[in-house]
Amino acid sequence: MRASLIQIAVNDDKAVESVNSRRERVSSLVRAEAGVADLVVLPELWTTGAFAYELFSEEAEPLEGPTFEAMAKVARDAGVWLHAGSIPERDPEGPLYNTSLVFSPDGELAAAYRKIHRFGFDKGEAVLMGAGEELVTVRLPETVAGVTTCYDLRFPELYRGLVDRGAQTLIVSAGWPERRRSHWTLLAQARAVENQAFVLACGSAGTHAGVPQAGHSIVVDPWGAVLAEAGAGEEVLRVEFDPAKVGVTREQFPALKDRQLGLAAPTRRA
Repeated sequence: MRASLIQIAVNDDKAVESVNSRRERVSSLVRAEAGVADLVVLPELWTTGAFAYELFSEEAEPLEGPTFEAMAKVARDAGVWLHAGSIPERDPEGPLYNTSLVFSPDGELAAAYRKIHRFGFDKGEAVLMGAGEELVTVRLPETVAGVTTCYDLRFPELYRGLVDRGAQTLIVSAGWPERRRSHWTLLAQARAVENQAFVLACGSAGTHAGVPQAGHSIVVDPWGAVLAEAGAGEEVLRVEFDPAKVGVTREQFPALKDRQLGLAAPTRRA
């Protein structure tokens, strides 16, 4: 299976690049992967920048808004499965959400995932956006993909839940800060090893509201080996991987079968 992770450089200064012009530029980058990739992955909140909190409400759009339309069209034009990163989604009956969109090669929406773990603690995304409540998987021709976003990467139970739903490839769309880049690489490898799955983690480049981005998108195999890694700037990271390796790995080293669930609380000793 051929995958292209497009590590977009986001400049949130509207004088440099408007959201509309960025959609056009990103569409061109995706279209260029026609015949090269089966799956294309984009970063988190690339229309605004993951840390440009003041733009979330201003640029929020309905699920089937301008970004949806542009990405559906380019998935169809390029004939690829497209994880179109995420958008600030405005739910007419609720809060904003950080919502990822996945399109099939015919331009149909295959999945939408509202980010469950919101970053910021008591500010930013954590207070500006609602939390998703559903785990999302997508059946691709050669693998079942679990869809996750950025801060989710720190919560292994989410990924275990995706594996329990059949996931063999774990996709992470992110706007990860440069100052915690070592965590990004470490956690991507950990999620791959503990779940015996491929991890395709696509980050962004540039600076979001003064926060330098880590870049270094990465693809990790079920044994934790790094198959490909990008640099810090805008880049298209291309990799070919064999989804069948997941089943082979889980059969050769059946650690998932030894999981112990529902353990009782420890007995207090007198």
